[in-house]
This record gives sequence, C-alpha cells and structure tokens, in this order.
Amino acid sequence: MLIICLAALSVALAGPVTASETVSQALESHRSFILWYRNYDNPAIRSLVELALNKTPEYGSFDLVRSEELSQGRVLRELAKSNNHLVDIANVATSAEREAFLNPVPLPVDGGLLGFRVCLVLPKNLSLFENINGVKDIQQNNIRIGQGAHWPDTPILEANGISVITHTRYEILFGMLRNERFECFARGISEVMYDLEFNNADDLVIEPNLLLAYPMPSYLFVAPDDEVAAHRLQLGMERAIKDGSFAVYLKTWFGRAVAELGLERRKILTLENRYLSEESMYVGRHTLENLRRRLELLGQ
Repeated sequence: MLIICLAALSVALAGPVTASETVSQALESHRSFILWYRNYDNPAIRSLVELALNKTPEYGSFDLVRSEELSQGRVLRELAKSNNHLVDIANVATSAEREAFLNPVPLPVDGGLLGFRVCLVLPKNLSLFENINGVKDIQQNNIRIGQGAHWPDTPILEANGISVITHTRYEILFGMLRNERFECFARGISEVMYDLEFNNADDLVIEPNLLLAYPMPSYLFVAPDDEVAAHRLQLGMERAIKDGSFAVYLKTWFGRAVAELGLERRKILTLENRYLSEESMYVGRHTLENLRRRLELLGQ
C-alpha cells in the first residue's frame, strides 16, 4: 500500500518527531506562513501545506500568505538567510546541497512523482519523439530540453548527456518553447496538468510515448533556524500518512494526471541522479522501484 510505504520512509529518514519543547513555545499562538508564490498558486501543494498545518492544532492557528514572485534561486537564497519577511516555506526538488544549507522536511510531497517527467511540446514537433528508445536517440534527434536555471533537473539531465536550455523564470520557458529555443519542456507528472491549465497553454501538447525517470524527491524546505516550522510540517505530514488523509490527498490531486497521461503505456527512460544525499537517494530509488505499483494505485 502506498500509505504504508510512505510511513516507512518517514520513520527511516527522520524517526519520530519529538516536539514538546517547540510546542510549548508555540502553543496557542498564531503565525502567518509566507509560502513561495509558485507553491501557493499550485492548489495541490498549497492544500498539502494546509493539511500538515491543520493536523497540528497544538502549535496554534495559522494563515498562508502568497510570497512575492521570486525565482527559485532567489527564494532558496532568502530561505538560507532566514529572511522570513519574504518567504517561510518552499516546495522544491531536493539535492544534497539544498539539504546542507536549508532545513528540509524529508517526506516526498507528491509520493515521489516529481522525478517522473513528460514533455510539453509544439504539436508540429511530435514526430521528433517517435521511435526514441534511449538517450542516444534524444541526442541523434537533436532534442533539447528546457528547464529552470536553478532547478536540480538541469545538472541531472546534462550529466546524462542531454542538451539543456535554461532560464531563471519558469513562466518565460513557455515562450521559449513556442519560439523553438528547445523541443521539450520536461515537467513532472504531478505538475504538468496544472501547468497547462494555469498557463492557458492550449497551443502546446503532452508528448504521449515517453517518460523520463530519475530519483528526485520533492520536499518542503524552511529556513535553517526555523525548527518550529520544520517540526510542525513534518509532524503534520506524518499524522496525515498515519490516518490515511495523505493517501486521499495523493489520489485527489494526482490520480487524474496519472490516468490521463497513460503512464502505464509509456516507454521509461531511466536516468541517474548523482546529486542526492544518501537518505534522499534511498527515497528516490524506492520510488523508482515501485513506479508501476504507485501508478496502479493512483490510477484506480
């Protein structure tokens, strides 16, 4: 069962959370959490943060505030500086470097789906993706992949021999795809349906045959000295895993994407990710090994 797997991961990575000291400091208080605007605008991520916070009422009441429109690189720098005037919480893919200078909540927010990626493409370029069976075919067809300059996917793809074109702003990448600066905008299966709807991208299509797969868990991150927020979010997620509400969350927000993308029929191109910490590598490998079972559960 998906819920059992995730519960086991939480214990293996972090062990039980002992929050008595932080709870006593925060009891009956109210806090406004500034959530990175990309996460706030994504209803799935925002609902997960709300779920975790609602599961921990002993910490006090809360409200979520949308951050300024900061790039991913900027938001991580502000978190590292403990600048809670700009941001308190951000959900991004993890890496060993990020875990070293930020405070991670080491539970995959989407059950580990972010490392499974499909291509947003121009309809006229669909033929480029026919008969691709490996990275060499991507190279021979001169397929370039668009990604954010600060996203951990970029060095992963480059280390696997794929040509990557980048920009610091997520929104700009859609225009670059339309202008044929690259042929594939690789997006996680947990986010691509939202991408199309939120960006009114009716002129783009999802390539139907390929699935890029690499271990890349996506965590919530807070500032290094914000132990109260880290404890609260982790405890809330662990409670949601235990009582089944996290499984409901996954089904609600990602079940449609799994079903509509036809993932069980796609050719999987597995790539290496050498940039994870030992703990996150375990999570990522576990997710890859259980890919088919996870997709079956979410697609039911």
